[in-house]
Amino acid sequence: MASNDDELLFQNYEEEVLSTGGAFPTVSKGKWKVLIVDDEEEVHNVTKMALRRFNFDGKAIEFISAYSAREGQTLLIANPDIAVVLLDVVMEEEDSGLQMARFIRNTLQNQLVRIILRTGQPGQAPEHNVVVEYDINDYKEKTELTAQKLHTTLVTTLRSFRDLSIIDINRRSLKQIIDSSASIFQLQSMTKFASGVLSQLVSILHLNPNALYCHASGFAATKKEMGDLCILAATGTYEKMIGSKLQHDAESKVGQDIETTFRQKQSLYFPDRFVIYFCSKQGSENVIYLDGIAALSPWDKDLIEVFCTNVSIAFDNIYLNEEVEDTQKEILFTLGEIAEARSQETGHHVKRVAEIAKLLALCYGLSPEEAENLRLATPIHDVGKLAIPDAILNKAGKLTTEEFALMKKHSPIGYEMLKKSKRSILKTGALIAHEHHERYDGSGYPQGLIGEKIHIYGRIVALADVFDALGSDRVYKKAWPLEDVLRYISDERGSHFDPKLVDIFMDNLTEILLICDKFPD
Repeated sequence: MASNDDELLFQNYEEEVLSTGGAFPTVSKGKWKVLIVDDEEEVHNVTKMALRRFNFDGKAIEFISAYSAREGQTLLIANPDIAVVLLDVVMEEEDSGLQMARFIRNTLQNQLVRIILRTGQPGQAPEHNVVVEYDINDYKEKTELTAQKLHTTLVTTLRSFRDLSIIDINRRSLKQIIDSSASIFQLQSMTKFASGVLSQLVSILHLNPNALYCHASGFAATKKEMGDLCILAATGTYEKMIGSKLQHDAESKVGQDIETTFRQKQSLYFPDRFVIYFCSKQGSENVIYLDGIAALSPWDKDLIEVFCTNVSIAFDNIYLNEEVEDTQKEILFTLGEIAEARSQETGHHVKRVAEIAKLLALCYGLSPEEAENLRLATPIHDVGKLAIPDAILNKAGKLTTEEFALMKKHSPIGYEMLKKSKRSILKTGALIAHEHHERYDGSGYPQGLIGEKIHIYGRIVALADVFDALGSDRVYKKAWPLEDVLRYISDERGSHFDPKLVDIFMDNLTEILLICDKFPD
């Protein structure tokens, strides 16, 4: 039964509660969650009745009831979005309510939920001490808390919760922008970068996954030629468009929106979609398009603009980094071709060997990153030949013992040329240069390494290099027929070549021959 203080609280509503049998509206979405923690059943009933028509900021109340502090703790854990706790002090223990308040602030670290302490025995919980020590937001004696005052108290409390929640969301959004910016700055691939930008933006705004990120080049004079707009990354219904060019008839509304954006050179916001425009310092114009969204608040738009400012900077960095990497790759292939040209061999030899090596590496189980690193380093496997005299490199006949001894020095010479570099590709190149003439049975040079003592890079390039060399014309021989080359490789399984790699080679012969066709002499 309720105490005398409880009877004073809601005496105007007691009859109505009894007449309705204690029945209240069912819980629905989009309401303020209010947790009532009190060991008196009737306190729950009259509280719900007093606030049955309550509405704040377009939302009614969803009541959750707990009849002990322990039950209240469990419900708070299950409902982290509870806005207000109406908390009694004396329940299973004299200070149960105070213990629960400490649990909320210290254990759950929940600083947002508003705690209204309601007590019928104020002497047991002095207001000043309780408010300060337990971080209580409001303190009411049950005798003073009329229905009207309860209504007013809840309005002010929910307004506080709403405003604090907005501040917290904004704080977390800004933190996510900082974290997201750091993340996308680490992405070096333009495609991965575009995908990262898109996913981070969706995450920041908690949007639906229907989005695309576009990178446009050369739109300065041809803004209406949407065929030049290449889609780098996409999600949701647009995912099928990745890698394609956006045409007028692909998505008419999308095309029109983006065309307007480029013409006006500014972002556009609509009730259900938006198009973000930014131009990098390199002159590349870009758009991010998202639809299936709710109308954005001014704060959301500010968040997007801040994020895209960082994106634009990252875009420039990646563009410049790609330029540097492309230049480095071109230099490596050119250097490899120079070494081959000195021995009057086709420059396409290094390209074929590089591509075959990457294929074997992937099939062997190396990661895509490691396989690509191997592909880029393979062209300089014979860079040491630059130090070998032309008379030896281009001798039509068989080399003498002395000449062959000198020729074999190209491996350690290449290693010495490259080993001091701290760059991953050149370090790999140094290793390959040193070990690609080693043989699985230990009869190779320059170190006589045996089996898996030879690095996998060296074993892979050894097979790819011999296969292509035997099948190509050289100054000292004619190209072997394919069946002879394959017979030699099979015969040398376990002696010259790693047995596992030979098996992989044979299993993937079709793809290897396609590489040879792609880079003919």
